[in-house]
Amino acid sequence: MSDQPTFLPHIVTSNASAAIDFYKTAFGAVELARHLAPNTNKIMHASLAINGGVLLLNDDFCSTMGGKSQTPEALGGCPVTLHLQVDDADAAWAKALAAGAEVKVPLADQFWGDRYGQVRDPFGFYWSIAQTVKKLTPAEVEEGAKAVFAD
Repeated sequence: MSDQPTFLPHIVTSNASAAIDFYKTAFGAVELARHLAPNTNKIMHASLAINGGVLLLNDDFCSTMGGKSQTPEALGGCPVTLHLQVDDADAAWAKALAAGAEVKVPLADQFWGDRYGQVRDPFGFYWSIAQTVKKLTPAEVEEGAKAVFAD
């Protein structure tokens, strides 16, 4: 049996080493492991602890994947958002932006009770940052959604 969590996101990036450095700066990641492919500087496997979870990542090895790159840059974007639930969204937001993340959805108080926003990292991955600021009932969330989506 493994001592790893049973569900871990695993991303492919164009520069895993630079991504690791960015995630350390932007999100306080702690590097748990890094393994290079033989005779290269490319990372075949790395794992990071971020905000109580684990993120796996590696460089793009398109030559072993039928010649097709799997990075967000090559695919024209990434349909997945990695979510960080934090105690201080404003501080986490400021840290991510200072590290070079770009705003996709501005940080603001949302109808479901979270202070929430989204950023895009330099490697094309989307991250949401949220802090629960008010516990709402399902009925209150539904009413808030009706107001937001009225048009």
